[in-house]
Amino acid sequence: MSRKFSKEYLSVIESNMKKSTEDALRQQEYILNSTARYHGNYVRTCYMPKLFSEDEYNRFSEIIDTLYGIFDKIIRRYFEDEDYRKKFGFDERLERLILRCDRRYLTIPVARIDIFYNEETGDFKFCEFNTDGSSAMNEDRELNNSIKDTGAFKEYIKRNEVRTCELFYSWISEMELMYKEKSGGAELKNVAIADFTSNASMEEFEVFEQCFKKRGFNAEICEIRDMVYNNGILKTKSGMEVQAVYRRAVTSDILKHYDEVSDFINAVSDNNVLLFGDFFTQIVHNKILYKIIWEEDTMNMLSEVQKEFIIKHVPKTFRPGNIPIDRIIGEKDKWILKPEDSYGSKGIYPGISFSDEEWKDIVENKVDFDSYILQEFYTPYADYNYILENGSLYKRKFYNLTGMYVYNGKFTGIYSRISKEPIISTQYNEMALATVIVK
Repeated sequence: MSRKFSKEYLSVIESNMKKSTEDALRQQEYILNSTARYHGNYVRTCYMPKLFSEDEYNRFSEIIDTLYGIFDKIIRRYFEDEDYRKKFGFDERLERLILRCDRRYLTIPVARIDIFYNEETGDFKFCEFNTDGSSAMNEDRELNNSIKDTGAFKEYIKRNEVRTCELFYSWISEMELMYKEKSGGAELKNVAIADFTSNASMEEFEVFEQCFKKRGFNAEICEIRDMVYNNGILKTKSGMEVQAVYRRAVTSDILKHYDEVSDFINAVSDNNVLLFGDFFTQIVHNKILYKIIWEEDTMNMLSEVQKEFIIKHVPKTFRPGNIPIDRIIGEKDKWILKPEDSYGSKGIYPGISFSDEEWKDIVENKVDFDSYILQEFYTPYADYNYILENGSLYKRKFYNLTGMYVYNGKFTGIYSRISKEPIISTQYNEMALATVIVK
């Protein structure tokens, strides 16, 4: 369905290339001066947004419902079964933080579930379960702002009714609901957005902070190491008493700097602040789940529908040491190596991106088999878009990745990424597109 919309949009662009090029230059100028940045680098994009139908949007919602049903069983099994828990191999400190979580409330609060979606067949494969520090909401907001005044978009919406995904106030509303439920009906007033600020998407945090304030909350962006805990109260550096923390500091960074965040950890451990998201989200975020989910022990606790869902949509995943090394080296284009716990696409090695000699060196010398997974490589769906190069618009083919935002278990919106190469990640020249739903 979405391919039909894309063809129509491309025809609108091509009906007036001079106007489209002028608008693309203005679009780029907007982005260069916008808040769509990560560590100072502006987000790169194409002229045409990613278009999905309402039927596809509803399909994504059904995918999330099925996936979260599986997650719920796995998370609860982690808490109940010590032997199952050992499969994850988590650091003892992390395990303690997970097990202190209130088992009544184990819905992942915020996530972005990334899939490789084929717009022609409707089939898909999962790429990542981002439940720890999920981001890029501001990129979608700014990219949609950048296309609003383009001639192609104005012409397209004359013919089609469209909408976009609101990803800020929708999260705040869900967070407020979760706080009331978990606190026994108390009113949420003071919210801290906490991260290691040197790693943070500060522009995005500032938009969240503004939205919280517009909704009447006291909100602060906090360096997590500067939070102070005394007499049962967690405070920000400025002295604000914190009721809830929107945690954007990823778990791997917290463990790396564990002694530096002891006040934050103690407040959480004493249950004197509510944490969104709490540490149980790591059960799903850690890529070792891709291996565990295929194991007989997991399959046996799932329904037939859930088993079929995994078989069709979760790439086969192994410990590298469980596959003969000669096979990994000899079937280079079939595999991708990923660290169990990372973010920003760090440390990912897709065989297709390397020469035979480079791949052999990576497998033999650069990867710790005990902390990596080996996964079947899936080539993403590719389609056409127009990109601005040296002041002119050119039609190019791009590979696609679709991110599904989930707030409090509810599918809420879409984030679209593309790349000229079949690897779509920060370290392999990814770009992002505005996402538009066609009614």
